[in-house]
Amino acid sequence: MEYGEFKVKEGVYVPDIGIDYPTDDPHQRLIHVEVEDSSQGRFTFDETYPYIDDSLRFKLNAIAGFFVKWCMIAVHNRCHFGLQIKGNLRKYKEQLRDGAVCVCNHVFVFDALGVNAACQRFRQVRIPMFAKHFNGKGWWILWQAGGVPIPETREGIRKYNEAFDEYARRKMWFIIFPEAVRWNMYTPIRPFKRGAFSMAYKYDRPVIPFVYTYRKRRGLYRLFGKKDTPCVTLHVGEPIWFDKSANRKEELDRVCRETHEAMQRMAGIEVNPWPCMDKA
Repeated sequence: MEYGEFKVKEGVYVPDIGIDYPTDDPHQRLIHVEVEDSSQGRFTFDETYPYIDDSLRFKLNAIAGFFVKWCMIAVHNRCHFGLQIKGNLRKYKEQLRDGAVCVCNHVFVFDALGVNAACQRFRQVRIPMFAKHFNGKGWWILWQAGGVPIPETREGIRKYNEAFDEYARRKMWFIIFPEAVRWNMYTPIRPFKRGAFSMAYKYDRPVIPFVYTYRKRRGLYRLFGKKDTPCVTLHVGEPIWFDKSANRKEELDRVCRETHEAMQRMAGIEVNPWPCMDKA
């Protein structure tokens, strides 16, 4: 694999699953969504979409969704991906009671559910997601996991922002992947989009860095996945708070930089080939 200038600590496992990762565009979409009906999708992501869904249908589905979601964590993530979680947030229980913004590298299909489990199993979360996933296979899981599609129209964005204002009022936690797109089993930490940090600043919530690292598939885990597909370990970082008395732009840059650096440390990366922030 060509990572450019890239170095990890001794003993850090860097998997090779045969993907030719881009070296010039860190936000190139490598996962393409198969829309079930190309002529007419299930949803339209404008001002008509229910970005807040308090309907009876959603609540009834949530009962089944609760068990399905945690089966995905307990069975699929634990067995197929060998998910292990290192660290916890128990000592910050009081400081985090109003919510937080969790950021993580985006490296496998159910990575958000692992973060959800790590930031306390029964917390309500909302996860901004690429809208087209909701017109593809597995949309119901995304819906029940707390996924909220990012709108495709200006009026939709207004409704979306209003919905997150309400979710913040309800003290929900947000899980955001600031790398923007998923690159399966990629080790370096790519540049961050600033949206996650703008949201955290707006709602006066701390940013909590999480990072996935990899292990060789050994022992019983060989029964649940391909030999070349690594197992994953999720590391839980320390919350980073904003200084609201300081300059907003400088604080966004500082927290973004400190989050990126914290994730590199937890991942055992000594030299990372990407900058911490997106140029745009």
